Amino acid sequence: MTGGNNAQPLLFEIAWEVARKVGGIYTVLSSKAAITVGEWGDRYCLLGIYSPDAAATEFEPLEPGPVLGPTIEALHQRGVVAHFGRWLVKGHPRVLLFDLGTGYQHLDDWKYALWKELGIGTPSDDPETNDAVVFGNLVAEFLGELTRRSPGRPIIAQFHEWLAAVGLPIVRQRELPVATIFTTHATLLGRYLCAAQIDFYNQLPWLEPDIESGSRQIYHRYCIERAATHSAHVFTTVSEITAYEAEHLLKRRADVILPNGLELHNFTVLHEFQNMHAEYKKRLHAFTQGHFYGHYDFDLDRTLYFFLSGRYEYHNKGVDMYIEALQRLNHRLRHERSDVTVVAFIIMPAATNNFCPEALRGHFMIDELRKTCDTIQREVGRRIFEATARGKLPEPDALISDEELVMLKRRIYSLNRTGLPPIVTHNMCDDGADPILDHLRHRHLHNAREDRVKVVFHPEFISSTNPLFSLDYDQFVRGCHLGVFPSYYEPWGYTPAECTVMGVPSVCTNLSGFGNFMHRHVDDPEAHGIYILDRRFVGPEESIAQLAEIMHRFCGLSRRQRIQMRNRTERLSELLDWNNLSKAYGDARNLALQRTYGARTP
Repeated sequence: MTGGNNAQPLLFEIAWEVARKVGGIYTVLSSKAAITVGEWGDRYCLLGIYSPDAAATEFEPLEPGPVLGPTIEALHQRGVVAHFGRWLVKGHPRVLLFDLGTGYQHLDDWKYALWKELGIGTPSDDPETNDAVVFGNLVAEFLGELTRRSPGRPIIAQFHEWLAAVGLPIVRQRELPVATIFTTHATLLGRYLCAAQIDFYNQLPWLEPDIESGSRQIYHRYCIERAATHSAHVFTTVSEITAYEAEHLLKRRADVILPNGLELHNFTVLHEFQNMHAEYKKRLHAFTQGHFYGHYDFDLDRTLYFFLSGRYEYHNKGVDMYIEALQRLNHRLRHERSDVTVVAFIIMPAATNNFCPEALRGHFMIDELRKTCDTIQREVGRRIFEATARGKLPEPDALISDEELVMLKRRIYSLNRTGLPPIVTHNMCDDGADPILDHLRHRHLHNAREDRVKVVFHPEFISSTNPLFSLDYDQFVRGCHLGVFPSYYEPWGYTPAECTVMGVPSVCTNLSGFGNFMHRHVDDPEAHGIYILDRRFVGPEESIAQLAEIMHRFCGLSRRQRIQMRNRTERLSELLDWNNLSKAYGDARNLALQRTYGARTP
């Protein structure tokens, strides 16, 4: 970061996920980096935590310039190690990563000060909160030193989520001349309450946050989040639904809504997205042939791929509703004797003991069959050529030798299986207690031959190194026909947003930030491949029936209709482009500057 006109503000964003892929905020910050650097240049810097493992692939060291250099050196003289450099994402933003270990010597003093000055007590047996206290104080020390060395220069500091927010109330308590913004991407208490499966949104106005957080032993964390909310010059959330939640739980109305965008260049393939769907669908076909060997008696041209993905939050992510709706869809398709088959994926990382041998065996057997057929195909082609080159038509009985017929029969016999295709691709650490597996078994979704809905629970991230798929996640998504995300708690919803920019229709809910955003900005979202499920104003039974109906109607679309829908879905991409959505960040920064300095961003 170089020097310049002292009237120009400096912008800092503080987050746990800077140069560390540990949560959804990583996507927000990394995808937004290029446009922020384009607006602010070297006056923009992100503050985060130094992790040697993450830094090996995400961080490039640099010498700091004349503005930040003396401040970093002053911290070094106090024993604080901070690494300055570039984050290796598009835009290459400047980052300053603090080594938390060099601040732990002051932990007890900082925790005492947090209690004495701000009334926030923290237990000793919560390592994550201890890290947050150390990080927050290091950020406050950095901003304090910077303001002393750059008097009169406006500084904006935007803190993301409670883990990175301890420094915000400290900055305000010390009366540092810094314009502060706090962004909550999901309230801490809201996530806990929804996971407990209470009627959250209907009970919200009458909940007592102190009591609820105390009973869940997160009162100290809630106090940090609330202190940041009320200390900030500007309070922001990522969606209207989160703003409603924050107003009741954190007791402050959001000043600005900051929808999460995407860097479209990462997804744009001009007019090739239909071709890419066809290409990656073939790889999903290959997976299906291997996984369902011995029971592969359905038409791949009449097979649709649905998927749900995200962090393993069984209720919050709507997995329970997805499974219930799949059971009803299976019943309807079987009753109608439909020739459509649905392969429904659940992609959610969980604790496993490696791949299920039966899942691996199927892919091995299919690969061996494919190699055998390729060999015979070459020999048949050679025999046809030799016969026709002599001016004769080949005898059909002579095209395949007896030896080759024996080879094919052996391959066919090897594909016989006595059991059903597995519903999970891995050996789970606690198979009998896993909520997803328990629910699938309870609803008799066993991948029986007569089932028209087949299920595959894949408790691991999709990547190109995965031996079952050999696809990256975005390729997997492009190969699917429908993303299904019936979340009960989803402050934004990057998964349906990513589907949209890749031209994949999706189901979301009116309790998700994305669903509300699309409802406000798109006339007739369903016609554009955005199905918005009602989970707010009706009971679970009605929501399940609605989801089953949506999926059933989708199964009835012709190939031409699905192509037309994918085209309409992909055209919505511009709505999610950071070039449009970053304007809200500019509004928040201007408001913070006005409230602090009476100034606006130049």
